[in-house]
Amino acid sequence: MKKFFVFIILIGLIVIAGAALQAVFFVSSRPSPQKENVVFEVTPGLSLKRIAHLLEEQGLVTSAFKFQMYSRLSSGKRVRTGEYLLSKNMTPKEILNVLDSGKSIEYTLTIPEGFNKWDIADELKKQKLGSREEFLRLVDNKAFIKELLGEDLPSLEGYLYPETYYLTKYTGARGLAKAMVARFLEVYPTVKQNSDIKMTRHQQVILASIIEKETGADNERAQVASVFYNRTRIKMKLQTDPTVVYGILDSGRKYDGNIHRTDLTNPTRYNTYTNYGYPYGPISNPGKASLEAALHPATTDYLYFVSRNDGTHVFSKDLKSHEAAVGTFQLDPKAREGKSWRDLKKNAAAAAAMTLAPAKTK
Repeated sequence: MKKFFVFIILIGLIVIAGAALQAVFFVSSRPSPQKENVVFEVTPGLSLKRIAHLLEEQGLVTSAFKFQMYSRLSSGKRVRTGEYLLSKNMTPKEILNVLDSGKSIEYTLTIPEGFNKWDIADELKKQKLGSREEFLRLVDNKAFIKELLGEDLPSLEGYLYPETYYLTKYTGARGLAKAMVARFLEVYPTVKQNSDIKMTRHQQVILASIIEKETGADNERAQVASVFYNRTRIKMKLQTDPTVVYGILDSGRKYDGNIHRTDLTNPTRYNTYTNYGYPYGPISNPGKASLEAALHPATTDYLYFVSRNDGTHVFSKDLKSHEAAVGTFQLDPKAREGKSWRDLKKNAAAAAAMTLAPAKTK
């Protein structure tokens, strides 16, 4: 009888040893010798059992049951919600480490300077990284605005800092808005240093948003700012076209790419042709250069500027000089033919390419 029990115990030890050996082999095994990437998503509420079966179905582990058991026995490890990049030549141990990290696949979302809230919402939807409707609701939500900026403002417009952001599938509209405002709050104090402009932060952002839409030439921004400061000082209307465009959009109408005479005379809360002073709020989201111009304007006597049709402008101190510049660059069809404000960026890119290009040897 004693020999029988010894035999049973021996068999049990062999079984346990065999199971342990299999477990060790499983944990360090690779389903494939080839690196074949697989995007694997763990959605909220998914059970460990279901996750293990999905891993097996996608060829990432050889046994759903063994992976499930291994996960339960791995102290401190758990599978977190996220979207992960796995490979068929990874071991179960490596896979569990990735799923436990919570580090989802990141996607880049680049928001250019001058985008408004509708542009950002459209880009978010286009890249399939969040809801357009939710983003627009959030940026106009008073409680959310107060939470992020500590002020009672009508919108986050102007504070959605333009930059390249790295988002996961689970960042969403709220996460993006919070990241953009957080970045603004990092940049603004550095720009504000040594500025003696006696305006509220919101007024400064409004002005920067106008400067951003008026010129893409960095060396002109401070001069553009001076024009608006000079006009404000003598109580002259700002009369800037981008505020008219924003007023159209704010009214829920579509902008067809042209400003009509009726648009100039339509008294929206953003129209600086019908209203004195700054518009109701920012009309775009300015970058650092425009914020710097708003807080550090040039000292000039300029009251006017007109486009040269290539992204730069002619500045004038009086109406007579301004009208002459308008006649030269705007009323003469030849001066506008084949030209675009985009030429400025093209020329800058070409100059940079020439600078970087290796010199040719004879």
